[in-house]
Amino acid sequence: MVKGTIIKGVGGFYYVGTGNGIYECRARGKFRKEKITPTVGDYAEITVIDEENKKGSLDNILSRKTYMIRPRVANVDQVIIIFAAAKPQLDPDMLDRFLILAEEQGLDIVICINKIDLDPDEEYKKYADIYSSAGYRVIPVSAEKKINIEQLGDCLKDKISVVAGPSGVGKSSVINSLNPNLRLETGSVSRKIERGKHTTRHAQLMELYGNSFIVDSPGFTSLYIDNIKPEMLQEYFPEFTPYIGKCRFSSCVHIHEPDCNVKNNVGESINPARYDRYVKLYNELVEFENERKR
Repeated sequence: MVKGTIIKGVGGFYYVGTGNGIYECRARGKFRKEKITPTVGDYAEITVIDEENKKGSLDNILSRKTYMIRPRVANVDQVIIIFAAAKPQLDPDMLDRFLILAEEQGLDIVICINKIDLDPDEEYKKYADIYSSAGYRVIPVSAEKKINIEQLGDCLKDKISVVAGPSGVGKSSVINSLNPNLRLETGSVSRKIERGKHTTRHAQLMELYGNSFIVDSPGFTSLYIDNIKPEMLQEYFPEFTPYIGKCRFSSCVHIHEPDCNVKNNVGESINPARYDRYVKLYNELVEFENERKR
């Protein structure tokens, strides 16, 4: 068998990159029986059926070190979460949902704020400060004006990175600015609803430069985190970490309990807006859990 990495899956075919080129493969029937879905980024074993035409059979999926559901991709090292400074306006609630899912996977996280050239009042700096103080690396860029693109590229070297973010924020434009040879299709933003047209229709692993890969993925406008238990949510707000376990009650979830060390630091090292969104998301997860029990 030949080992490789699934770089694309379209219409039941999986394209597996190996040291000897890319093979178009059909998955064996056992995957359906075992309810395994081959995923971009999966390390795989294939049998070569036709060397000349690069055809093969996808035989085995090797163990995954990470797995994201949306975008669906395996074995990535980090996630680059891209939002726009303007057109569309940055939505901190949605950004927090992206961050929570990335935190749950244990991935390194970089927040990229694109289109800073469209924000003359530099409102984006407010968000950059909030998330930097929470412990995230934040890189403001302009794909259009090539601002800070080199700095972003340095974060991607020798890693498999997934790009995530809502529609219209310029994910494909940012990737093109990192490597113009990729020539990803870009779309305009609807003036009426300020949402981008979906230009990426499937996840695909692409080589930016030597040993540095990136996954572009379809954009979307809603993100559900209902698979997370309410009491676990605090683990995915890194600015809470110094205070967890130091409240009066060991089971404290930092909502209504007295002598809560997290609440005591809101307005100090914890941004009030971030804390308010934590409370909102916690209550949302409690509702999901109650619905499941009915």
